[in-house]
Amino acid sequence: MSREVEVLVVGGGVIGVCAAHYLALSGRSVALVERGDICAGASYGNSGLLVPSHAVPLAAPGVMFKGIKWMFNSESPFYIKPRWDLDLASWLWRFRGSCTKGHVARAAPLIRDLSLASLQLYEELAAIEDLDFGFQQYGLLALCNSAEGLEQLCEEVDTLSSIGLEAVLLSPKEAAEREPNVHLNIRGAAYYAQDAHLTPDLLVRGLARNLASRGVGLWTQTEVLDFEVAGERVQTVVTTKGDLCPREIVIAGGSWSADMGRRLGLRLPIQPAKGYHVTFKNPPRCPRTPMILTEAKVGVGPMVDKLRFAGTLELAGLNMDINRRRVDAILRAIPQYMPELRPGQMELMEVWRGLRPCTPDGLPFVGRPKKLTNVIVAAGHAMIGVSLGPVTGKLVAQLIADENPSIDLSALDVDRFN
Repeated sequence: MSREVEVLVVGGGVIGVCAAHYLALSGRSVALVERGDICAGASYGNSGLLVPSHAVPLAAPGVMFKGIKWMFNSESPFYIKPRWDLDLASWLWRFRGSCTKGHVARAAPLIRDLSLASLQLYEELAAIEDLDFGFQQYGLLALCNSAEGLEQLCEEVDTLSSIGLEAVLLSPKEAAEREPNVHLNIRGAAYYAQDAHLTPDLLVRGLARNLASRGVGLWTQTEVLDFEVAGERVQTVVTTKGDLCPREIVIAGGSWSADMGRRLGLRLPIQPAKGYHVTFKNPPRCPRTPMILTEAKVGVGPMVDKLRFAGTLELAGLNMDINRRRVDAILRAIPQYMPELRPGQMELMEVWRGLRPCTPDGLPFVGRPKKLTNVIVAAGHAMIGVSLGPVTGKLVAQLIADENPSIDLSALDVDRFN
């Protein structure tokens, strides 16, 4: 027997849970299905950084050249595991075409607007009673320890300043004054005052509990197997726990959204990019300010009771193996910038890996496909899913209400790669 649902959200990460939150706020009856547990994927392992400073998309000039240079080095920040895969080849070809100055000029202001809107929504979420997720706005320090890294930071500061973001270069002395808790071994730094941070699992799981208390159905360990389509509408969603008949569907399945798209006849070129984190209990001298270790491409996320180091991007398909060489590369980077923080002397809590959903142009999909009138896709947020979670959820609610979105979504068109 099929169950009727007004709005069905597929995916229990930050995007899906935020979509369910804003849909419920708008008065919709919502159910959410998740193939595993709430916040079991990329949202859990995120470094917790909320980063308007990451307005430049992944597809940017020079990235493709670095990717080719790094692809045979399994310890590099951006590693492409050699394999024969037509989807990967097509993705890389489109990625190459997006690595232009023109694309960055169009995409960066949009990512900026989405990020700043999300930050405002995070302030509202942090005010919800019994929802404490460690939200703090101390800005972010990007550290460099090489001449090349300093040159890269100078270019980045110029780019971000040109689109109205607060970005300043700091000397090593000024950076030390900004973060006095740990000794920094650096050539220079950039400071991004608008950035913030949080503890991602506290956010997503806490918001999910809040949703359950408001009557939202949360069905975990429930995998979507197929869709039954009639004309321009999805009539039935076939799951491992029975059939559902929703009026509206939100696809927010992260790296698994591409497969769901195929079942719906949609082309969503999303490649799963494996990332890692290593989390320690807070050491005696623990940084307060979030950081990026520029050359190593490692994010440093101070959390309530722990310190997380997250990074690397590995295009290896839906592969969940842990590559120890990539973990070791993160660990080696830490004392190169902060000599007092030695991994062997800190108490390890967890080594984690997960799959971030990456599109070829570094922009997510948010909107309705032309061929299906009751489907919305909200996927492909890559490494900034936690940053953009609330604003994406609010945009989804606006689309389902047939309101004009508060931000122009034309560049996030679901059909742009068809």
